[in-house]
Amino acid sequence: MKHAVIASPIGPLPLVGDGAALAGLYFDGHLRTPRLTDLGPRDDDAFEAARQQLGEYFAGTRREFDLELAPRGSAFEKQVWALLTKIPYGETRTYGRLAAELGDPGAAQAVGNANGWNPISVIVPCHRVVGTSGGLTGYAGGLTRKRFLLSLEEPPADEVGRLF
Repeated sequence: MKHAVIASPIGPLPLVGDGAALAGLYFDGHLRTPRLTDLGPRDDDAFEAARQQLGEYFAGTRREFDLELAPRGSAFEKQVWALLTKIPYGETRTYGRLAAELGDPGAAQAVGNANGWNPISVIVPCHRVVGTSGGLTGYAGGLTRKRFLLSLEEPPADEVGRLF
């Protein structure tokens, strides 16, 4: 394992992986302690594709990531994280809807817990999951970062018919 730290509009982002696949992307002050205890040596030149694609995402020119990912978690967590990658850019889903997509509508709380343990934030877009009412709920990076990411993905305002 090795890690790099990249600058972003939401603060420094540590990237962790084995050189081929990304196993983690965390926040400064991540609310849930990453399960990876050994991030390996720091190499800020590592993860070139991830650094480039994250830069494009934050610049508003990338909507999907094309990276090899190797998240570590239970089989259920991996199912939830796989569903997260299918939420389109600019859209949100509720925990209940994700639970229903997994075939267990009563598992919304378990989906929420798995969502909270997502080790590859931003790229596996757990920020696109909201509460039943559509309101923002917990986020490992904090609600300010979640708001920023959702705002970044908002479609531009409809300019048709505007007077100014």
